[in-house]
Amino acid sequence: MMTDNPAFRRAKILCTLGPASRDPETFAALVRAGMDGVRVNFSHSSHEHAARAVELARRASSDAGRPISILADLQGPKIRVGNLSAPIQIEEGDHYLVYPEGAATPAAEDEIAVIPSTYPDLAVDLGPGDRVLFDDGKIELTVSEIRAEGVLLEALEGGVLASGKGINLPGTEVGAPSLTDKDREDARHALDLGVDYIALSFIRRQDDLNELRSLVAGRALLIAKIEMAQALRNLHGILAGADGVMVARGDLGVELDFEEVPLVQKRILRLTSETPKLGITATQMLESMIVSSRPTRAEVSDVANALLDGTDAVMLSAETAVGEHPVDSVRTMARIIRRIEREPTTADEAPGARFRGLSPVHHTVSGAIAGAAAEATERLGAPFLVTFTNSGYTARLQSAQRLAVPILAVTDQPRTWGQLALVYGVVPLRLENEATYDAMLALAREFALTNGLGSEGDSFVVTAGVPFHEPGTTNYMRIETL
Repeated sequence: MMTDNPAFRRAKILCTLGPASRDPETFAALVRAGMDGVRVNFSHSSHEHAARAVELARRASSDAGRPISILADLQGPKIRVGNLSAPIQIEEGDHYLVYPEGAATPAAEDEIAVIPSTYPDLAVDLGPGDRVLFDDGKIELTVSEIRAEGVLLEALEGGVLASGKGINLPGTEVGAPSLTDKDREDARHALDLGVDYIALSFIRRQDDLNELRSLVAGRALLIAKIEMAQALRNLHGILAGADGVMVARGDLGVELDFEEVPLVQKRILRLTSETPKLGITATQMLESMIVSSRPTRAEVSDVANALLDGTDAVMLSAETAVGEHPVDSVRTMARIIRRIEREPTTADEAPGARFRGLSPVHHTVSGAIAGAAAEATERLGAPFLVTFTNSGYTARLQSAQRLAVPILAVTDQPRTWGQLALVYGVVPLRLENEATYDAMLALAREFALTNGLGSEGDSFVVTAGVPFHEPGTTNYMRIETL
């Protein structure tokens, strides 16, 4: 059954905060337009900006009466070109020596320019024949020789190279630590502010998450950004160690042949949507709306395909951070989501059907209850489902069934309430008083009636983990009447 409530969206919208969206009026307009979460990008945001973002989100959440998730995105070990005295014109066929910034500048050689790098171990990680890409792949070089003072490269495709541009090493096992000193400092600040999610960039393996998880100590959920070919080889392990993943298509498109990216996106989102893991699709979703008030038809199709692939959330980057039309970008995204979600499902796309049997989580007690609740909701024609949750796990597992009706997730935990704002199909409800079955049920009933989700006499399903404050176990299902 499809819900007929036009205000309900299953997929969520995550917006990057920046100069175009930091003022209170614009931020409030973004929330009214449909923003469900805000991303603070620590590659470009100061601690002051992060504190401001949290303040804006908390205020907007209070005004709107619904949670706004906050995601802190750590920079990670991004390898960049160091400080150049002036941009360099890279010419095809010419040679260039890349050396560690801060080390002695190599002696000048005829027709060989020198380029500093922020990563000191390029000569350790690279070997002859390896590819090196500058500036998001616009400039391509190959390793000719490893020298004591650096790496000698031959340009295959030229361009203008400026300070601070990114360096990608596709196919290379990079030895840089995933968590830098800056990341640790930024993560501590983000946790002090009470963010809901922390995303780690340039993850390569599950072990890369261990130090951050220890630092976080349960105070936020962890998002692994998949943007390196190395991460794809370790995807199952990374997914097991994270609470969700972000398909960071920009860097993936540099690391991989560009025609591979759509297939990788589908693979990752299939894995996240069949488990209680968050899946976020990011980068260049409505890129033209940085300057235009309308998207291209190709961008609309791109967003639609991410939704059909099963993404929990779609993310806007420069569109809302520095774009000329941040609010219109969110309205456009919400409009696309609502249209795609109005499309009726076929029999083999019934709740949970295409995920059943794929993931081990569906063969646990919790998974069995979630699957049964989804089928009962479908058979009853129930207008919504209610779940009581402490940690959010019960709601995320129910979300993995991909119901076509709202999941009203009732919790008395402020952190869980904020985190669930980005989970597919979930409407988080916060209980202010003691968490009893009757109190939670009363809150869900009141919300459903007030918001036109059903009529008196309608049957609906309730799931929970009992006792309520023992997280991670969904073991209870009951049919109630509105």
